[in-house]
Amino acid sequence: MNIQTIKAIAFGTILTTLALSVNAQKKYTEGNIVYTVNAMGQDVDGTTYFKPDSSSFSFQRGPASIKMISNTAVDYFAVLVDVPIANMKKAAISNPGEIEEAKDKDPNYTFAPTTDTKKIGDFNCKKYIAKDSKSGNSYDLWVTNDITAPANLLTRFFTGVSGVPVQFTAIQMGQPQTVTLKSISDAKVPAGSFGIPADYDKITMADLQAMGGRK
Repeated sequence: MNIQTIKAIAFGTILTTLALSVNAQKKYTEGNIVYTVNAMGQDVDGTTYFKPDSSSFSFQRGPASIKMISNTAVDYFAVLVDVPIANMKKAAISNPGEIEEAKDKDPNYTFAPTTDTKKIGDFNCKKYIAKDSKSGNSYDLWVTNDITAPANLLTRFFTGVSGVPVQFTAIQMGQPQTVTLKSISDAKVPAGSFGIPADYDKITMADLQAMGGRK
């Protein structure tokens, strides 16, 4: 084997390694994520649309389509409820006081790395222990460095850890729910994804709670 052949093999190996590295660290700045949420033993899929400054999370609960919208600054939060069989479309918007009250209830996590690793779906993940200083509770947090993506409505509590959360615990109405990233796409976010359509009646968050809605 002559020197030129050796150089060609070495150069090809370097290019292949670089290509794999770029592919393994794909950067998402806009797109959608499908999450599977396990609550009380039942799996429900929901979709998050995200951009660097805004995100939404949509899911189905019985006959109702529910969509939550927020921004990165977390100074805006709305819940849209569409119940076709009742011909009802409502949009509840939090006022500043309600947003501050919700923030006070948010968890305050610290993260401890572990040596545990595993593959979840297509992602190579490493495990952290997320401890909430407010409640004292700890939860497993699996993150990946295969991709980068902006924090969204579901992952904004984990910005203190290096990586994208793939499997984590969300607390809803005091109950822990396991959330798993099922797929991610860089498809362009549809126009109006973070707005309130004109055919929705705007109400207060208190009105929504009185109707049986939840934050």
